[in-house]
Amino acid sequence: MRELLEQAWTVARKDLVLEFRTRTALLSAVVFTALVLTVFNFGRDPTAVATIDLAPSILWVTFTFAAMLALNRAFQLELENGALEGLLVSPLSRHSLYLGKLLANLGFVGVVEAVGLPLFVLFFDVPVGPVLFPLIAVIALATVGFVSVGTLFSAMVVRTRFAELMLPVLLLPFLLLPLTYAVQATARLLGGRPLSEVSGWLKLLAAYDLVFVAVALLLFPHTVDE
Repeated sequence: MRELLEQAWTVARKDLVLEFRTRTALLSAVVFTALVLTVFNFGRDPTAVATIDLAPSILWVTFTFAAMLALNRAFQLELENGALEGLLVSPLSRHSLYLGKLLANLGFVGVVEAVGLPLFVLFFDVPVGPVLFPLIAVIALATVGFVSVGTLFSAMVVRTRFAELMLPVLLLPFLLLPLTYAVQATARLLGGRPLSEVSGWLKLLAAYDLVFVAVALLLFPHTVDE
């Protein structure tokens, strides 16, 4: 187990260092997040629907599509440089490779979300201060859910001609459950509801994370070798 985690951290550190040196995908995702929030801000009618009712859906639509920019690049650099085959023939465990990519994608998406949340508050004037820590818990659990599935599908489609198109097509059906749970929990938090009404949604998100991380770990060796 220790060796598996050490190998996973080596893969994750390599991806994160490479990304933060170039900042290409990171800046693209941050700019994309800001643009999507700007479009939502100017494209809504505040007199028709209260901002507090739209805010949870806007937040999660923005986070979801920004995260896909990261997931599209999860294995792309290795494929372009011929390094993916090198990783596969190395003594590196397939499970370590998946966990390393998962950690790197979580770090990348986490940075985008850390930038996007203040912009969301700025544009929509939503009071998140009183519920900041429960909201962070919701964001973290939902992010683990869709990034765990997205990392698996990214390995599945990376060798296809239309990987950028195939990934959202395959991934979005699997995101319906975690996004529904996240929107429901966020709506209750922003609406000032008691935490007892949110705990059930958090448990559902945690259960989704456990199930799909375990399934992805089992399927990844077969997926990446195809």
